[in-house]
Amino acid sequence: MSLTDLKKEIIQLRQRIDEHNYYYYVLDNPIISDAEYDKLFQRLKTLEHQHPEWITPDSPTQRVGAAPLGSFAEVKHDIPMLSLENAFTDEDLIAFDQRIRERLKTHANVEYCCEPKLDGLAVSIRYEKGILVRASTRGDGTTGEDITDNIKTIKMIPLHLRGDSIPRVLEVRGEVYMPLKGFQLLNAHAKRQNEKPFANPRNAAAGSLRQLDSRITALRPLEIFCYGVGVTESVKLPIKHSEILKNLMGWGLRVSPLIEVVHGVEECLRYYHRMANKRSKLLFEIDGVVYKVNHLAEQEKLGYVTRAPRFAIAHKFPAEEASTIIEAVQFQVGRTGALTPVARLKPIHVGGVTISNATLHNMDEIKRKGIHIGDTVIIRRAGDVIPEVVSVVLVKRSMQVKKIILPKHCPICHSMIEQVEDEKVARCTGELICPAQRKETIKHFASRRAMDIEGLGDKLVDQLVDHQLLKNVADIYHLTEDQLANLERMGKKSAQNLLTQIEKSKTTTFDRFLYALGIREVGQATAKQLAMHFKTLSALQKATEEELQMVLDIGPVVAAHAAHFFDESRNMDVIHRLLKAGVHWPDVKISHSLPFLGKTFVLTGTLRTMTRDEAKEKLEKLGAKVAGSVSSKTNYVVVGADPGSKLDKAKALHVELLDEEALQRMLL
Repeated sequence: MSLTDLKKEIIQLRQRIDEHNYYYYVLDNPIISDAEYDKLFQRLKTLEHQHPEWITPDSPTQRVGAAPLGSFAEVKHDIPMLSLENAFTDEDLIAFDQRIRERLKTHANVEYCCEPKLDGLAVSIRYEKGILVRASTRGDGTTGEDITDNIKTIKMIPLHLRGDSIPRVLEVRGEVYMPLKGFQLLNAHAKRQNEKPFANPRNAAAGSLRQLDSRITALRPLEIFCYGVGVTESVKLPIKHSEILKNLMGWGLRVSPLIEVVHGVEECLRYYHRMANKRSKLLFEIDGVVYKVNHLAEQEKLGYVTRAPRFAIAHKFPAEEASTIIEAVQFQVGRTGALTPVARLKPIHVGGVTISNATLHNMDEIKRKGIHIGDTVIIRRAGDVIPEVVSVVLVKRSMQVKKIILPKHCPICHSMIEQVEDEKVARCTGELICPAQRKETIKHFASRRAMDIEGLGDKLVDQLVDHQLLKNVADIYHLTEDQLANLERMGKKSAQNLLTQIEKSKTTTFDRFLYALGIREVGQATAKQLAMHFKTLSALQKATEEELQMVLDIGPVVAAHAAHFFDESRNMDVIHRLLKAGVHWPDVKISHSLPFLGKTFVLTGTLRTMTRDEAKEKLEKLGAKVAGSVSSKTNYVVVGADPGSKLDKAKALHVELLDEEALQRMLL
C-alpha cells in the first residue's frame, strides 16, 4: 500500500471512529459492536505508530493522557460562568415565576426549558475552527483552571466538531460527572489498594478532573452533559435555548435526553416531581432540576444580578444527608457468609424517608471513620441505595460512647468468625451449616462442576429450603419420593428422576467433592491441587496452614480459608454425614510421568472440535493446570476463534501460542 493510501486510510479511520463515538455517546444508539469498534481503533493505533509524523491532536488515539503538569494554568472566562439561585420549596419556585412575569410584564405562561441538575463539575470547552483547543473549570466564575489534557481523555467529548456549519469559535459549557456504576467500581478498586475511597460521585468527578497527571484521569469513568454556550463567533444562534441545545447535538456534543420544554409554573412542578420519582433509577446522581426561560430575548430583558442570572433557578431536592445518633450496632450475615455491621439509628427523616438503619460496610470502614456506639453521625441516603454513615460529628461525642467489636461467633449459627489478614470482610466459617448461607451452599454443591446433581436447580433448592426439607447439603441424600412429589411442579416421575441423579452423584472424585464443599477461594483448579497433594480427606483435614501453603499456587489467604473450614467441627459433622450416606471416590493416583505436570495453560476463544471445558478436562488429566488469566507463569495459551484480551496479554508477555491443531497433537 502506498503512503498516499495509508494516509487516506488513517483519515477514514478517524472519521469512522468519530462517527461511531457520536452514535454511541451522543445518540445512545451504537451501530457496530464493541469488538468491531476495537478493531478500528487498534488499526488506527498501529498505523499511527508506524507513521507518528501523521498524528494530529484531534486523533481519537490522543485521549490517553499526557505527562504530569507541575500546576494548572489559569483561564479567564470571556463570559463569566455564573452560579444559580436556589429554590427549596414549591412556594420558592412560584415566587420565582411571579418575578419573571412581573419583569416581562405578562400574565401569560412563560416558556421554560427544564433539565436535571447534575451533581458534578461545571466546565467550559472552547473549539476553534471545530477543533478542541482549551478546556477549563468554572473556578470562581471569572477565572478557572486549564484542564484541557484531562478533558480530552473523556471519550464522549469530541476532539473536533461534526457537520458543515461549524462556528469559527464555540465555547460550550457542561457538567462533567461520574456515573454511579463507575463510582462504585472506582471505590471498590481504592479499597482493594488500601486507598481512601471518594465520599460521593461529585467529589470523585472533581478529583479526577483536577489530576495534574491526565493519565490518571484517563482511567476514571467520567461523562458529560452539555447545557449551554458562552462565546460564539461566525454563527447565528437560534432564538431559543432549547434550539441551541439541538444545535450542540448536531455538532456532536452530548445533551441530556431528559430536557423538556414546558409552559408555566405548574408544568415546571410536574417536571420536578417526575424527575424526583425517576431519580433513584437514573445511572447518575442529580440533586434537583434547573429551569431556564427559553426565549433568549426574554433572557436578555431579564438580565443578571451580581453572580446569577435572573432568568434561571435551581429547584433542589430535599436534603439527602442528616445527622442522628447510633444507638446500637448489629452484624448481619450475607448469603456468602460475609458479616456486615449495621448501625441502628435514632430514627431520622432523610430525603422524604424515615431512616433507622445504615450500613457501616466492614470493620476497616468503622476504624477509618472512627465510629463508636453513641456517636452523632452524618447519614447519607441516595435513592434506593442503602443509607450509609458518612462521618462522625466529633464535637458532639460524649464520654459514654462504646467501641464497636467484631463478634467471635456468627450471630446466626454461632460458628467461628474468620478475619483473614489483608481482607476487609469478616466471614462466618460455618459454610455447610449456617442458615444464612444455606441456599447458596446447596446450589453450589449440586452444580454441574461440583456434585453434578441434574434436576436440583435453583428454584427447587429454594422450595426445599423454604419447606425445611434441606438444612445442609447432607440432607440431599435423605430426601424421599413423597417429600419431592408434593412440591410445586414436581410429580412422582420427576421425584424418581431426581432421586436417581442424587444416587448417581454419590460416585465422584476427591477434587470435585472438595470443590463442592464451597471452601472460600477454593475453585476447581485449587481443589485439584489439594486432592493431588494430600490424596486423602483425612490428610487434608489435619493439614496446618503452613502445610497447605506447600501446595502449588496456594498462598496464605487460601490456606487460612481451608484451615478454618476444617477446624469448624460442625462442617466436619456434615462431611461425615455425606460419607455415611455413601458419597465416595476412588483413590487419588499421581503419575509423575504425566507430560504436562507443572505446566500452566490458558484457553481463549472458541474451539471447533471440543468445548473449553472438555479441553480443560483433557489437559488436567495429563497433569496441566488450566488457569483463567495469563501471567508470566503461563506456559501456553490455546487460541480458538474470536479470542479475547488474553491473546494480547500473551503476546505482550511472549507466552507460547497454540492453535487448536497444535493442542490436538499435544493431547495425543
